[in-house]
Amino acid sequence: MKRLVSIWVLGAALAACNGGRGDDADPAATSRATPTPTVSASASTLGGARSVAEETDDFLFEYSYPAEAGKIAELATVLDIQLEQRREELAAEAAAARREARRDGFPYNKHSYGAEWKVVSEVPGWLSLSSAIATYSGGAHGNSTIESLVWDKEGEQARDAKRLFTSPAARDDAFGDRFSEGRDPRRAERRGAPLEEEEAGDTFTKCPGIDELVILLGSSNGRTFNRLTVYAGPYVAGPYAEGAYEVDLNVDRAILAAVKPEYREAFSARN
Repeated sequence: MKRLVSIWVLGAALAACNGGRGDDADPAATSRATPTPTVSASASTLGGARSVAEETDDFLFEYSYPAEAGKIAELATVLDIQLEQRREELAAEAAAARREARRDGFPYNKHSYGAEWKVVSEVPGWLSLSSAIATYSGGAHGNSTIESLVWDKEGEQARDAKRLFTSPAARDDAFGDRFSEGRDPRRAERRGAPLEEEEAGDTFTKCPGIDELVILLGSSNGRTFNRLTVYAGPYVAGPYAEGAYEVDLNVDRAILAAVKPEYREAFSARN
């Protein structure tokens, strides 16, 4: 069923649940109290899926998640709260940028935020999601990235894929240099020249650490997590012009051994 609703009504409902804010709130809250007139706003729900879009003179906001996530009440609540937080942040930042542009005599470029959650894999007891995020804050170009969320159905909470391992050191040892080994041939192709030797301080040559990357948990058998996608957004593993890098890895014995014992049944090696 599709329904058209006002985003302001949704925001007001959540504010009421959270107890609201007083007159001593921060400047961002003040800007939210007098919102920019809405050009268009729509929201739809279908079988648990949710999609919200709003455009004002200051910003464009879009956010959606799939039915698989919406059917889990606790997860839907987490995503709904994030939706409202991201929208409020965008509204406050855009309002501040418009005031600054007016003060300095520059034209204002409308800000935007878009997030689309999708299912990466679903295995017994777990749902792995990724969110493709695109943002623009008035500069020469926008930016993009991916977020990961792993929902533990039994524990009824979100887990960070990078924290499912016994320790950061064990995790990093298990992954080794495989991200760079998968990235470097593509980087040479994008640069149109052989890669030069690593230079000290060259952040676009050295391999980023796992904590700088996004890990998506995938499955080829629908029973266990047995493959991974390691993602580096623009600026993380190369200059903006090179774009993002994604490297697919099989879960092997080394990675499996580094998973915390309480989560190991959800994984299997794929050699």
